[in-house]
Amino acid sequence: MEEQSMKLVILYATETGNALDAAERIGREAERRGCPVILCSMDQFDPCNLPHEDAVIFVVSTTGQGDTPDSMKGFWRFLLRKNLSKQWLEGVHYAVFGLGDSGYQKFNFVAKKLDRRLLDLGAMAIVERGLGDDQHPSGYEGALDIWMSSLWSALCHINPKFLPKGSDYAAQEQMLIDQPKYQITYHETDNMDSQLSTAADPKYVQMQIERACSMSPGKFAHAKDKPDCFLKMGINYEVGDVLELLPGQDPAAVDSFVRRCNLDPESLITVHPRVTESAQCHAPNVPIRLKSFVELTMDIASASPRRYFFEVMSFFATTQHEKERLQYFSSPEGRDDLYQYNQKERRTVLEVLEDFPSVQMPFEWLVQLVPPLKTRLFSISSSPSAHPNQVHLTVNVVSWTTPFKRKRAGLCSTWLAKLNPQQSVSIPAWFRKGSLPPPPPSLPLIIVGPGTGCAPFRGFVEERAMQDLSGGAAPIMFFFGCRNEENDFLYRDLWLTHALDGGLLSEGRGGGFYVAFSRDQPQKVYVQHKIRKHSKRIWEFVLEGASIYVAGSSTKMPSDVMSAFEEIISEEGGVSKETAATLLRKLEKDGKYHVEAWS
Repeated sequence: MEEQSMKLVILYATETGNALDAAERIGREAERRGCPVILCSMDQFDPCNLPHEDAVIFVVSTTGQGDTPDSMKGFWRFLLRKNLSKQWLEGVHYAVFGLGDSGYQKFNFVAKKLDRRLLDLGAMAIVERGLGDDQHPSGYEGALDIWMSSLWSALCHINPKFLPKGSDYAAQEQMLIDQPKYQITYHETDNMDSQLSTAADPKYVQMQIERACSMSPGKFAHAKDKPDCFLKMGINYEVGDVLELLPGQDPAAVDSFVRRCNLDPESLITVHPRVTESAQCHAPNVPIRLKSFVELTMDIASASPRRYFFEVMSFFATTQHEKERLQYFSSPEGRDDLYQYNQKERRTVLEVLEDFPSVQMPFEWLVQLVPPLKTRLFSISSSPSAHPNQVHLTVNVVSWTTPFKRKRAGLCSTWLAKLNPQQSVSIPAWFRKGSLPPPPPSLPLIIVGPGTGCAPFRGFVEERAMQDLSGGAAPIMFFFGCRNEENDFLYRDLWLTHALDGGLLSEGRGGGFYVAFSRDQPQKVYVQHKIRKHSKRIWEFVLEGASIYVAGSSTKMPSDVMSAFEEIISEEGGVSKETAATLLRKLEKDGKYHVEAWS
């Protein structure tokens, strides 16, 4: 009887899809070397099974300020159980690859803490953890290629049965492409749409979204296909919450994509996983128009395709020069050139397809490989008490120029800016708890929100002003920053009104409003400089039990602000910088220091 190969389990935790892409690539490379693979999201894997696995590869992303992806939270809580012994994972081989951004203070924090915990539980590392960095010229793949090479060599050294075809095995070209993961079924009629046929009808829009999302490979992070509401109806939220919007796509771009791929936009389709036992337990999908499916689930004109997209394209290229160029792009040698062509230029799926006209990819492959149309998160900048039945957002219309001088614009912000209030538009939306919990009115606050980081604090101030009407609310110290006073002093009148005598932001009430205009003088001034200038009052606030809230850009701002607070605690409290850092970490742990940052 032939001896069975060792099995490789690959567990991933993703927020934007990059960790899934990396996990799938590791799985494909393992299978090409003859190793059976189980690929699974962490929230779908029972951690009780870990001690029984031969080898487990963990691919995890770090979000925000060192945060764990939602799909990993339950798994991580299990690993932290006190009843797990130091020998619980004895004999289990593992490897960790992390995806992060060195622009953040806690670079790849999740991968690092997972690696340490697995070692604590007795597992044996196959190779040193890999740390992908979005700042690398080739993105996270700059580290992934090297790390995978070490992984295959180490696995073969541990047990050759892991990779029966060898660590350096390269499959024949015709064997490198498998069946797509999804299959499309075409239908003749759709009786479900006969009663609801207008795109302006919220019930029709809701039905289309539910259908499309239930079939889409790119599920929403919150796993709720049905929107909480449409932004023309009643709403319910708290200050500090975030709003999740599904953006609309340019109809002209959708039409161009459908034409380029030789698809029938009016076809009625259902999308099914090709091979899955669990799929048989689900109710059958209701058909949807092909064009609607593309509009609602496939990001064809904003996101850049992944490296595997180019690899699959190479199999469908019918001209030799296009085939060779695509093969080069998908090879390790062409990785940097692909990054320059694709990610740096933010080329879209539609643009890539137009650059390679001989390629005709089947729709099944497009459904699998086109990046999913993702919802966008916005901090809510209003108070439901001050604005009943309304939700306000502070949106920066994103635009930039690529290295080759190509104009680019953010999908969602541009779409929102172009909406006509006079037209009847139903915007699908979901409400989610943000990372800035609403404070009780009796709690003094120190809030730091440069630029659009002020958005959630507009809601905080409005809510506290309403609370102040029925009793004295605690004061707020607010540090706001922008480039210059004339052009981007967001919500100027609101802040200045509350900074008047008796207002929540007034020094007479014990609070204060301080603005850093970074470009209005020869030397740049940022919020951290203003914070240091008021160190004595900030220290008094901290001693009174105040909470600190920080929101805004995820680049250097959060770490610079934290350093400023560390200096204040050290100087005003008369302790070492190490002790001050420890005290600040304790404030974080106790829920007294909150950060909401975005890239």
